[in-house]
Amino acid sequence: MRSLRYLHLDVFTDTPFEGNQLAVFPEPAGLDTAKMQTITREMNFSECTFIFPAERGGDVKMRIFTPGEELPMAGHPTIGSTFALAAEATIARGRTDFVFELGVGPTPVSLEWKDGALSFAWMTQQLPKFGATVRDRKGLASAIGVGESDFAGDLPAQVVSCGVPFVFVALRSRAAVDSVSIDRKALARCYGESGVEELPTFFFTTEGKQDAGAAQTVYSRMLAAAFGIAEDPATGGASGPLGCYLLQYKIVTPDAAKNILSLQGVLMKRPSRIHISIDSENGAITRVRVGGRSVLVGHGELNTA
Repeated sequence: MRSLRYLHLDVFTDTPFEGNQLAVFPEPAGLDTAKMQTITREMNFSECTFIFPAERGGDVKMRIFTPGEELPMAGHPTIGSTFALAAEATIARGRTDFVFELGVGPTPVSLEWKDGALSFAWMTQQLPKFGATVRDRKGLASAIGVGESDFAGDLPAQVVSCGVPFVFVALRSRAAVDSVSIDRKALARCYGESGVEELPTFFFTTEGKQDAGAAQTVYSRMLAAAFGIAEDPATGGASGPLGCYLLQYKIVTPDAAKNILSLQGVLMKRPSRIHISIDSENGAITRVRVGGRSVLVGHGELNTA
């Protein structure tokens, strides 16, 4: 039997047992893709990461798995792994920049330190790609268990990607977001009629109290049965596109887009706080960043053949 060491972190929080769980395997040499996928199913978190030596000029190569598939990029694994590698001293204390080699290419992370410990990390994501919209709003409402009046005005249900595509659905209230319950077959049929593949779906509203220090607070949920994730308590890979959507449709001003907070995972009793910063110039988005904190809550060893 081989023993694999891992670190267990809660991501996009500084409070243990909140945020999104992550297992980081810092010494996975010799594991093939099938074994990493099997280990991720066994851990049963939204994602696991496996850290390998760099191959293309970055600092490390990282592979990210959900219980259902490998991802080319994801936010909470990147932020959480940054904190894990700082705890391992792979990232030297005080270092301000680090580069992960991901499936989408080199992904830079900037680091902030306090009293000798990593206190915050920002990842830079790809510039957004806006894709197809879901045309059948009545069918969409039925498939997600809300009324047509629960949609936020005429805002489109649209695919947006900063490395991984999600469908974004804007709703009028937090109550509407909490009430979403997906009929997967009906939703796949509704998406298919608009030429949209079955993708993870991100539901959000800007209704409600603003968080202190944030120009705009978004209340959100992400459901992704196709990824093997019924619901995700924090989705960094969707948060960059979320900020871009908010700016694209003038829900926030260019100044407000630099300081957005997404509150996710509340209904799951794992509240997560995801910081989003979108830079733009003359109406064009020029930089997408997602950031947050993480807390190390445990470590262990997994025995594998």
